[in-house]
Amino acid sequence: MSSFIYGLYAATSALCAGMPLGAYRQNRYRLLLWSGLCFVGLAANNSVLVLDKMVLPDVDLSSPRLLVALIAMTMLLYGLIWDTE
Repeated sequence: MSSFIYGLYAATSALCAGMPLGAYRQNRYRLLLWSGLCFVGLAANNSVLVLDKMVLPDVDLSSPRLLVALIAMTMLLYGLIWDTE
């Protein structure tokens, strides 16, 4: 059951990444780009979570998972602070 939930986390993050990126293609608002890239990183984070818990349970992937989440949030923070229109 937990593998299904972890898969839903990754699918939801990927869907949430596609929506702002699709809107960015139409409107060209840079905040949509940064939000979409953040959700791409969070989807990658959730994919590493699936690898960590289901595929490779003996290997500790918590540090790479946290690094991917940090990079994703840093992209959004950059877009919120320094990228102004």
